[in-house]
Amino acid sequence: MFNAITHSQIFVLDQDQALDFYVGKLGLEVHSDVDLGFMRWLSVNVPGHPDRQILLERPGAPSMSEETAEQVRELVTKGATGGWLIFSTDDCRKTYETLRGLGVEFTEEPTERPYGIDCGLRDPFGNNIRFTQPKS
Repeated sequence: MFNAITHSQIFVLDQDQALDFYVGKLGLEVHSDVDLGFMRWLSVNVPGHPDRQILLERPGAPSMSEETAEQVRELVTKGATGGWLIFSTDDCRKTYETLRGLGVEFTEEPTERPYGIDCGLRDPFGNNIRFTQPKS
C-alpha cells in the first residue's frame, strides 16, 4: 500500500525562531516556505534528503480553535506533545560538541547504548530531539 513517509510534523511557537534553530544551528535546509494565506507552510529536511520533510507548524487556525491552540502551546512548552525527532549522525560526540558550541542546550550528553551512541536535547519550544550514531 504505502511506500514512504514524506512528511512529519511538529508544533513550534515561532516559525522564524524555528528556522534559526533547525537551519541555523542543526544544519537542516528549508524545503518549503509558502504563505498559504490561512497559514505558513514551512518545512525543512536533512540536506540531500528532500523526500523526508518536517513541517514546522504553529498551533492555530485552520486546524484548531484558538482555545485548543493555547492548550497545545502549553503542552509544547512542557515538552509534553509526545512527538520526537530522531536524527542519525556519523559521529555523535563531534556533533554534540559542535552544537554545544552553537549554544544548543542538551538534556542528555552522548551515552553508549546497545544500538549505538546517542544524546538528547530540546528545541527552543520544548520539542524532544535525539541524534544517534548507530553501532557499526
